[in-house]
Amino acid sequence: MFDIRDFIDDVARSVAFLSRIHMPQRHFVNFDGRLSRAVRAFPIAGLLIVLPAAAIVSIFTAINASPLFTAFVAVAIQALITGALHEDGLSDTADGLGGGKTKESALLIMKDSRIGSYGAVALILSFGLRVSALSAVLPLVTPSGAGLLVLATAALSRTAMVWHWSRLPPARRDGVAASAGQPDASSVTAALVIGVVSAALLLFLSGASLLSAVLAIAAFAATVPAFSEIVDGKIGGHTGDTIGATQQLTEIAVLAALALAL
Repeated sequence: MFDIRDFIDDVARSVAFLSRIHMPQRHFVNFDGRLSRAVRAFPIAGLLIVLPAAAIVSIFTAINASPLFTAFVAVAIQALITGALHEDGLSDTADGLGGGKTKESALLIMKDSRIGSYGAVALILSFGLRVSALSAVLPLVTPSGAGLLVLATAALSRTAMVWHWSRLPPARRDGVAASAGQPDASSVTAALVIGVVSAALLLFLSGASLLSAVLAIAAFAATVPAFSEIVDGKIGGHTGDTIGATQQLTEIAVLAALALAL
């Protein structure tokens, strides 16, 4: 049976896990650190985490600020709020998958806090593609629509994390993802439904065309299985880094789809 208080706890735990936002301690009473059920709230947590960036996008667009500057500020705010958690995952994953010859060497590289050439290039491309795609979209929608597009992207990219997490077993037994537990099947389904439905609604309210909305959701649907297949073939399972990388890749894919279709 659905309990709203449990869901609110899951939202708070998800926000704390995915960002540097401190949540009230009452939501963590008897919490063992496992997120098996809490992942159902990842899409909602994504909306809350990205809300400040979406608000800035709407305000800056309304006052006719440069779309490029607005996009840079939006991406910067998100990185500050999350502590660049997902960017770190993308960088480590790129270094591991790009530089590791075997599963063991790839996982060892991914645990190294130093950034390599693959990771550096991945970060440059991530920031560049997200900023350029978002700046291309902003002049094509209303100020409120711009903010809603940012929120829709946030919902889909956090849903992608849960989907990738659930598709693969842990690649290592002592990693962050392994200690957080494997997502429950029912929670994965809930996250997918909440994420896709909320994103579709936000895209509709933003004024985006039906084609652009379909392509954005299709980009999400294509990115996760494709990336999961690559990760599975290389290291045989997920890690906290690959989960973070999934968020980044999905955000890039969704924004690119919107930039091409709007």
